[in-house]
Amino acid sequence: MSKGSSIEWTDSTWNPVTGCTKVSPGCDHCYAETFAERFRGVPGHPFERGFDLTLRAERIVQPLEWKKPQRVFVNSMSDLFHRDVPDEYIIAVFNVMKLAAEHQFQVLTKRAERLERLSSRLTFGPNVWIGVSVESPSYYWRIKHLERVPAAVRFLSCEPLLDGLPRLPLHGIHWVIVGGESGHGARPMHEEWVRDIREQCETNDVAFFFKQWGGRQKKKAGRLLGGRTYDEMPAFASR
Repeated sequence: MSKGSSIEWTDSTWNPVTGCTKVSPGCDHCYAETFAERFRGVPGHPFERGFDLTLRAERIVQPLEWKKPQRVFVNSMSDLFHRDVPDEYIIAVFNVMKLAAEHQFQVLTKRAERLERLSSRLTFGPNVWIGVSVESPSYYWRIKHLERVPAAVRFLSCEPLLDGLPRLPLHGIHWVIVGGESGHGARPMHEEWVRDIREQCETNDVAFFFKQWGGRQKKKAGRLLGGRTYDEMPAFASR
């Protein structure tokens, strides 16, 4: 069985790799690292090695065993395009996604350069969504790499949103997720930032998904924007 997820924009998670290293300010309060490090040194636990990058080859074929079609977030506990993940391993993951055509796979990375560099060797089935993280204008360059990747759905994850994103480059982008940081030390997200992104998406006919306000009390803060939720999905993201 797949592992169900509490992440609002997906159904389940699949982690053929776990562990990562920080590359930008959006990583500062990484929820995955915090979770994994709680179990460092616990004998026999899946995170006995904490958040050290670990290839989980035994998990690669898992999606082929799942019967119910679902949206699957790939590597919620890592970054598939991390420099220490071999090219051939990434290719194998993509081949499984192609074979498991009944599912939709959502791959998110901060390593946009490597994503583009490897893209000519990868099989982008119509069920594979590719996204990059953009937490501030300093990382608009990731979008340029994403634009050159031949995925059926290209998306941006603006979470944690750490600054306003004026003139967000949305050419060739189909979906934008916005969310505030949560947990201890959460950095604030301003409402005008979120509203501006929503308006840019509307102007450019891009699906907009508002995930959460975040903060220390994530559930209490909720996910309403202007009194309603925004759960839009790409127009051709059929189930």
